[in-house]
Amino acid sequence: MWAMILKEFLELRRDRRTMAMIIALPLLLLVIFGYAANFRVDDLKTRVVGPQAAQVAQQLEPPFDVTSVRPAEGRADGEKALRSEKAAVVVVTSARPGPPTALIDGSQLFSAQSASAAAAASNGALRPQVLFNPHLKTSWVMVPGLVGMIMAFIGTIVTAIGLVRERQAGTLEQLAVMPFRPSDVIAGKIAPYFVLAAVDMVLVTVIGCLLFGVPFSGNVAVFALGAALFLFVVLGLGVLISTLSQNQGQAMQMALMTVMPQILLSGMIFPLTAMAAGVRWIGYVLPLTYFNMISNGVMLRNAPISSLALPLGVLAFMAVLVFSGAVLRFRRDLAPSAPRAVPAKAPALAGEAR
Repeated sequence: MWAMILKEFLELRRDRRTMAMIIALPLLLLVIFGYAANFRVDDLKTRVVGPQAAQVAQQLEPPFDVTSVRPAEGRADGEKALRSEKAAVVVVTSARPGPPTALIDGSQLFSAQSASAAAAASNGALRPQVLFNPHLKTSWVMVPGLVGMIMAFIGTIVTAIGLVRERQAGTLEQLAVMPFRPSDVIAGKIAPYFVLAAVDMVLVTVIGCLLFGVPFSGNVAVFALGAALFLFVVLGLGVLISTLSQNQGQAMQMALMTVMPQILLSGMIFPLTAMAAGVRWIGYVLPLTYFNMISNGVMLRNAPISSLALPLGVLAFMAVLVFSGAVLRFRRDLAPSAPRAVPAKAPALAGEAR
């Protein structure tokens, strides 16, 4: 039994991925999520519009962080700013007596809850009005995020495991002697997964809207464009993980290590604005963060494509970057370098022959 214990410890020491899962990952999750797990939003990006904008802006107290004062704008401009996510709260003032109206973006659930509580505690100084999610239903905010989460699971884990299965079955060696480019192999491998993930996305979106009453206010084409870019990114991650793994167990470990941070740090569960600065930057390098911006904006706020140019552009850049890395890694397996020619021996001299 002692020999078996020593053998297991030796195998664990040689398996760096398993050691990282056992020791490093729990500590990393504890530190990161300990700082990220915060539902309270202390800074609300606020725009004040209307004739008395300057006077009201000076009277606003935290958590309202006044970033813009526009006396020449009105309620329509304020709603447009909320729809484009340029502000979390827009305070609309008027020349008539009475408290100003605080328009609150209800698609950002935790920010809206903090803004509503602050407006209610102002003793009538602000009259809150929630837009895009008037009753602050959690399901309205969670369903757009769940669409991305399900696609991330399917795209990353299933693709990584499926391609590693090819390596274990010896199929990659057969592909290496066929007239295929690495890009052809990758495109052929991920096409079925792309179709299946797209079908799942449609099913989840339609069922979520029908079952929970979530509105779909925006343009379907913009949503489809963002979903396609996001699928390319997560499928590329699955291919990249498969090139770094030797078996399905390693692929599953690495896939979980990439999916878990996306779920917890993308703003779907904990608001990004409430995270510590040292953790928040991680959320901005995760693809699910930008798809959440797109799905939330299109489904709830009817956001125009111009206001979603940043997340769409970032996803497109990530897709190119991940696929380039996957192709380069695959090239090593499918197109190994040719063996170097052995130089011919020089003829032996007569003296050496003797």
